[in-house]
Amino acid sequence: MTAPDCLFCKIVTGDVPATVVRRGERTVAFRDINPQAPVHVLVVPTTHQPDAARLTAADPALMAEVIADAVAVAEQEGLAGTGYRLITNTGRDAGQTVFHLHVHVLGGEGLGGMTGGPLKVAG
Repeated sequence: MTAPDCLFCKIVTGDVPATVVRRGERTVAFRDINPQAPVHVLVVPTTHQPDAARLTAADPALMAEVIADAVAVAEQEGLAGTGYRLITNTGRDAGQTVFHLHVHVLGGEGLGGMTGGPLKVAG
């Protein structure tokens, strides 16, 4: 199932070019065109689901597969030893702009805290 006006569905089908870094059985991972870190890859399911809540309700195994493939991308990109962030936004107020579930894999430098400031580590 794809949505005809969905940018990520068009990337999945090859109608819109992207730099694909990994293909899973039911996922595709590609580099973000506006990277927010040295490594910024998006992992999407090949079927159209608007967000994390709907995919989890419709197919929890696929949601787990998306996360597992995001971890595999982090390892493939050399981030496992230093750390990485997985982010998915659900809804406009969370900053979601493309309404096809996607998990951002970010890393390659210190990302700081979630508010953009330096990460504070106890001890």
